[in-house]
Amino acid sequence: MPYKISDRNIFRPDSSEPFRLSRSKIDLFTECPRCFYLDRRFGVGRPSMPGFTLNVAVDHLLKKEFDIHRAKGEPHPLMKKHGLDAVPFDHPQLDVWRENFKGVQYVYEPANFLVTGAVDDIWVSPNGDLHVVDYKATSKEEDPNLDGIWQQGYKRQMEVYQWLLRGLGFQVSNRGYFVYVNGKKDRAAFDAKLEFDVLLIPYDGNCDWIEPTLMKAKACLASDELPPSGPERCEYCPYRDAAGKTIRDIVTKAKKKADEKEKPAKLF
Repeated sequence: MPYKISDRNIFRPDSSEPFRLSRSKIDLFTECPRCFYLDRRFGVGRPSMPGFTLNVAVDHLLKKEFDIHRAKGEPHPLMKKHGLDAVPFDHPQLDVWRENFKGVQYVYEPANFLVTGAVDDIWVSPNGDLHVVDYKATSKEEDPNLDGIWQQGYKRQMEVYQWLLRGLGFQVSNRGYFVYVNGKKDRAAFDAKLEFDVLLIPYDGNCDWIEPTLMKAKACLASDELPPSGPERCEYCPYRDAAGKTIRDIVTKAKKKADEKEKPAKLF
């Protein structure tokens, strides 16, 4: 399938409309400003990754399970197990907030961004505090934790959700939770089922980085200069540079060869 340059949701410096910026694109900017710039300013995104269909299935089933207790206004057994005084939050917009390409939406006026993010779940305490909840699925020998490189992105993800809900006027606790399910690989046989250990990992978010980052992202998009690659090694930028150089060299050599053939032969 040929690569297609996107013409949708491209940043235009002369537009006065709020520019839609998803949570994942904010994370892309923190990872690599150059990839972000090429993606949102010119529609040249990174190659897409295959979908994690098993993770999606786990996510879907967890939502259905928590929705049963949401409808009853009672805590889930996982909450009881960990002594949490909370219940799944019931709100008429919850299905919209969970939907990809819609999600929680808030206009951050200083940058003129319509920031969006699709949450997995929200729990509420008796005092009205909302707790952002994110579902994660993996299969490891050791218990999952929040210490790895991928998990730093998970933390930023949760913080953006907390910030969005506060922007809409909700009372949001810094304390969020990861419902982390870990597939067991020590069973004698598959037997057409996969069993999981379910862990609840608390995380206290800090949203102080978000608004300065949004202003930097706006400056990046508004500039006509190509920004540098990310502070950590970006796997995509060196590939682009190497591929671009190789293609230019091939084209230059081919053109030179064609020009040589077209030169008139010398008579003497």
